[in-house]
Amino acid sequence: MLDNNRLRIAMQKSGRLSEDSIKLLTTCGIKINLKKQELISFSENMPIDIFRVRDDDIPGLVMDQVVDLGIVGENVLEEELLRRGIQSKKILYKILQRLDFGKCRLSLAIPCSKKYVNLLSLQNACIATSYPYLLKKYLDKKNINFNFFILNGSVEVAPVAGLSDAICDLVSTGATLEANGLKEVEILYNSQACLVSRLGPLPSVKKILIEKLITRIQGVIKARESKYIMLHAPSSKVQSIISLLHGAEHPTISRLAGETNKVAIHMVSSETLFWETMEQLKVLGASAILVLPIEKMME
Repeated sequence: MLDNNRLRIAMQKSGRLSEDSIKLLTTCGIKINLKKQELISFSENMPIDIFRVRDDDIPGLVMDQVVDLGIVGENVLEEELLRRGIQSKKILYKILQRLDFGKCRLSLAIPCSKKYVNLLSLQNACIATSYPYLLKKYLDKKNINFNFFILNGSVEVAPVAGLSDAICDLVSTGATLEANGLKEVEILYNSQACLVSRLGPLPSVKKILIEKLITRIQGVIKARESKYIMLHAPSSKVQSIISLLHGAEHPTISRLAGETNKVAIHMVSSETLFWETMEQLKVLGASAILVLPIEKMME
């Protein structure tokens, strides 16, 4: 019997978001003893249970209040919302935080040998997909008639196998499409992972734990987006350097020992530091430039 005071989080057991979800939770300080065959794992240091399930089961588990939180792709969430809307089922959820992984797009693709002008090229086509509701919503708005063929895996082989004229599937880099002789012709939906919560009353212990978890997740995301920068620079160029580096807070500036016209600058930059930026710093007279990753960050 599961303890109702323990926070229940659903995540993908295997697949695109699984590894990143585990990494996020462990970086947030949750010690999880994950065993491959177990569907439910228990945190060793916090009252949290991890449900490892199929990704398309996660929205339903959240909305039906089986679990409290879920880490899921927005595409999967939207597909379930459309399905429930048609079936007049309850839609009870809230997005707590969009996450910095799982970025992809739901796209239409056709064989490279076929000509594509616009969506009218797909009029009355048969399209293989795992996302029939998102596909229908998009093409209905464009007044495109089509037939769909549902596949839950290896959608990209459908045209080669003669099952469809086109596919509607998730694309990250496009390498899988290219390997199967397909080309991307239309983007239907942009997606990334998000943390969703069920609606309804929760025990105070769970509310406190969710607030703590959100704070930690935001800190992890902020740390990933930021870099700690240390450099030496002429005193006369400090303002120019600060304006070049977009900081989370004001930098720390201190005099260098034995120097009257140079200072040390320490700051957190909220933007990715490219080589071009470092070269601009060099032009401004900066030296000993160090760019370090940040493991954890709390504002």
